Amino acid sequence: MTQDIKIEQKFIEQAQTLCRGAEILPDGYMGLAYKLQKAHNENRPLRVKLGLDPTRPDLHLGHSVVMRKLKQFQDLGHQVVLIVGGATAMVGDPSGKSETRPALSKEQVAENAKSYFEQMSNVVDIERAEVTNNADWLHSMSFVEMLKLATSTTVAKMLTRDDFAKRYEDGRPISVVEFFYPLMQAYDSVAVKADIELGGTDQRFNLLMGRDVQAHYGFEDFQLAMLLPLIEGTDGQVKMSKTYPEHCISFTDSAKDMYGKLMSIPDELMPKYYLLLTDLDYNKDNNPRDEKMRLAYEITKMYKGKDAADEAQNEFINVVQKKGIPDDIESVELDGAQNVIDVLLKLNFTQSKGEAKRLIAGGGVKFDGEKVTSNDFIIDKTGVLQGGKRKYAKIIL
Repeated sequence: MTQDIKIEQKFIEQAQTLCRGAEILPDGYMGLAYKLQKAHNENRPLRVKLGLDPTRPDLHLGHSVVMRKLKQFQDLGHQVVLIVGGATAMVGDPSGKSETRPALSKEQVAENAKSYFEQMSNVVDIERAEVTNNADWLHSMSFVEMLKLATSTTVAKMLTRDDFAKRYEDGRPISVVEFFYPLMQAYDSVAVKADIELGGTDQRFNLLMGRDVQAHYGFEDFQLAMLLPLIEGTDGQVKMSKTYPEHCISFTDSAKDMYGKLMSIPDELMPKYYLLLTDLDYNKDNNPRDEKMRLAYEITKMYKGKDAADEAQNEFINVVQKKGIPDDIESVELDGAQNVIDVLLKLNFTQSKGEAKRLIAGGGVKFDGEKVTSNDFIIDKTGVLQGGKRKYAKIIL
């Protein structure tokens, strides 16, 4: 950050608000305040970049952390630039991975991107965003141009990245193509003239590489990197991911499931969820149950609407706190006696036999109010099956 301009107080305050829960590299919130002031002086919006490699078709609350930040920039009049990774997704981002990540086909990228934007519209004004695809410039680069891009860094620098360093030390393979992923993502910042790039904390190396590559291509004012924390799933242990559906809160979850999953998070996760997923402040002096209900209601209302949030909260009080059974549970007819695991899968209460077994082992499966303790349990009569805290069905033989 240079000191050639005077920064007004309002831009310092805007930067402090935008930095809530985030890390800005370099120079912290004052670096962002400088960018805001400079853009104001030049009578232009900042160009705020987010790269999307649509590896899966659905989004979860972990994705909303960066989306909420994009919306804040939009509300201040800045230009959000969404880059679909048509080229980078076909390489596969190795960030945080212990092995080469599978690449996607062009068709998979297109289908997943369509679903992404439909779900992103819950948070970001897609109509006001600039949406592009990095295949538009990366696929047309000549071999000589790709070599020029490659000269912007060194193998030694690439091997300072944690995941590459660990794999190299362990003797596990690293494809040369993987070295190009951070370079390709960084070149996107050249192509769209990014002022700021957003990403998770696992993207630190890639986002800072964008500054190096902009310098390599003659930029005088390099992008800032805004890093946002990754949030844990409902178990409080691993990063929220569709790899662990039982701990993931998806945009596509029903209001009742979203509310119920939020009520199941460990108490120690609440301050982080409040900070990154809402505009509310966590009150450590309140009863933890009340604070969790306030959190669950607020987030459910954001994505499902007030009426759905009211209904979800009322059902939670009835079913979980008062030990009742929902009024609107579905009835399912079975041809004959069946294993409980097969029924859980048939009802989509679980997505795999492994998940069903874990649910049983954790005491989360009940039939007519009695815990199912064996994977060999046979449902041989009419009754109510409960899978987890929120899923019920009346079984009719």
